[in-house]
Formats: sequence, structure tokens, C-alpha cells
Amino acid sequence: MRVLAMLRRDLTLAFGGGRGGPWLPVLFFVAVAILFPFAVGPDAPLLARTGGGVLWVAALLAAILPIDRLVAPDIGNGVFDRLTLLGVSEELVLAVRLVAHWLSFGPLLLVAALPASALLGLPGEVLRTLLLGLLAGTPGLAAIGLIIAALTATVRGGTALGGLLLIPLSVPVLIFGAGALAQPGGAGIALCAAVSLALCAVAPFAAAAAVRAAREG
Repeated sequence: MRVLAMLRRDLTLAFGGGRGGPWLPVLFFVAVAILFPFAVGPDAPLLARTGGGVLWVAALLAAILPIDRLVAPDIGNGVFDRLTLLGVSEELVLAVRLVAHWLSFGPLLLVAALPASALLGLPGEVLRTLLLGLLAGTPGLAAIGLIIAALTATVRGGTALGGLLLIPLSVPVLIFGAGALAQPGGAGIALCAAVSLALCAVAPFAAAAAVRAAREG
């Protein structure tokens, strides 16, 4: 029951947290699909060949847009301190936060990928691979966002540091997720899912360690 209450709270904050809520990542994702054809020109074969990779990068950036709201406010408001007194570990809190973070943008990105792929002229087979890849990879992107949010929660200039951390953490997901578009089949998506699962398993513990360090600092 306590887990459900935390999940309900996190989802309420995610969907009603102001500054666009969950719609900001989706709007950013669709905006990339709208603007990219203007950047490369009306070359349909080129758009179809590169559009899937562009949408993967857009999904990654969309996943980290709300990270300033994931951890820092609760550290400042003492929420983690109160939950610790109630016997709730930081790992559990952040595991629930990870689920809520993915639910706030992952399903919406999958829906937004349909009009975005139409704007880029992606073939049906590529769209299918893209959707399966995003389904497998977006939990990993959410995990990356949570880790970065915890590491930069109390750091001055955290946005710049977050950008630097994003590159090495996101490379495996992008390699296998976007790589599956070039070689349709199950291998790339399966590897993307494996990396995503590993990130989701590690994220609550890494983020909890960062939160404890921030609270003690």
C-alpha cells in the first residue's frame, strides 16, 4: 500500500507539476520531427534513412527534460528524511520514482512516434522496429534520467554536468536501439532491452547513494 501511495504521489507530481508536465517531452519529440525536414531538405530517401535515428536522439533528450523535478525538490523539502524515519529506504523511493518517471513520458512518446514517423516518411517496417526499440529502450532512458537527477541534485551548474554524464550513459542504449533500425530483426532490440533492464536494476541503488551523499553533505 505504501508503494502504491508513493507511486500515486509521484504520478500526480509528474502529470501536474507545472512547466508543461508530461507534455513538454512529447512536444519536444514532435518538434524535432517537424524541424528536421527543414534542416536537411525535402529529400524523402534521406529522411527515411536517418529519421529513425533522429527520433531516438529526440527520445533521449525528451527523457531528461524533467530531471530537475525528479530528486532535487524532495531533497530540499526533506521528503527523503521523513520517509527514512518511517522506515522507507531511498532505494525503494527511487525505484518507485523510476516507474513513475517512465510512465510520465514513455507511453506518450510511443504514441507521438506515430505522427513523428509520418512527418519523416518512415516505412512501416522501420516504424515497427522503432516502436519496439522505444518500448525496450525508454525504461533505460528513464533510468539514466533518474541517475543524472540524483547526481546533480545539489550541484551548482548541474545542467552542464548532466549533459556530460548523459553521453557515456546513453551510448549503449542508442547503439543497440538505433542500430536495430539499420538491421531489422530481434537481436538489436533484445540487446537494447538487456541494457535497459540493467540500467533499471542499477539506477535505484546508484541514485540512492547519490541522495544519501547529498543529504549528508
